[in-house]
Amino acid sequence: MTDWLIRDKYSGDKTADLSKDLERIRQGEPMDYVIGWSDFCGCRIGLDSRPLIPRSETEFWTSKAIEAIKKSKKESPRCLDIFSGSGCVGIAILKHIPNAHVVFAEKSTKFCRQIKQNLEQNGIAEERYKIIRANVFRPFEAENFSEKFDYILANPPYIPEERKDKLDKSVTDWEPQEALFAKDDGLLIIKRFLSEVKDHLNLGGQVWLEFDISQNLTIKELAEGKFSNIVFHKDQYSRWRFVTFQI
Repeated sequence: MTDWLIRDKYSGDKTADLSKDLERIRQGEPMDYVIGWSDFCGCRIGLDSRPLIPRSETEFWTSKAIEAIKKSKKESPRCLDIFSGSGCVGIAILKHIPNAHVVFAEKSTKFCRQIKQNLEQNGIAEERYKIIRANVFRPFEAENFSEKFDYILANPPYIPEERKDKLDKSVTDWEPQEALFAKDDGLLIIKRFLSEVKDHLNLGGQVWLEFDISQNLTIKELAEGKFSNIVFHKDQYSRWRFVTFQI
């Protein structure tokens, strides 16, 4: 990756800025932050405000969701990208499904600004999206969050706080902790999401929820009896990673 920096970002010129970037890498800063953006489903996702770096596991299920939305042949699917971070999931939906409309719900003001920048970077027309600053389904400002959706796509904080010491320092020292970790064995935000999501889903609509590899059995207990067509899926590494369900 350092060869990429030298060749593509700096056109082979060993400038002072390149030296600074190489020092950032030596200090353990994630390469995606040093580069300044990440590719996600063919979209350029800027990371200037240091949102959570898009993961390949998230890209895997987002691609599956795009396929499912296309197959539904809905005339104008209404989608919610909640816990948006960089906006990578919703931007990928908009980029690959021209008739889709996406609402982005994100708690952080600076990440909301990042989402806006990334939408513009990817050439998404303003009438196709809306950005709401919200804590799960509760907006901070006088925003209308009464809309219901055909698809809700969620990548909440879910890593148990007890596992923090076991993660690579490039994650714990540099990435936003509030986007990674949750109390109650990592399930605090997921439990709240599951208790409120019904009010925001159209009849027959579908939820896509990412979770930790240790949480599938607990989430199954929480979801059974409340939702229908509950299906747990493995990621590209054969680990339980996301669940889809309907009302």
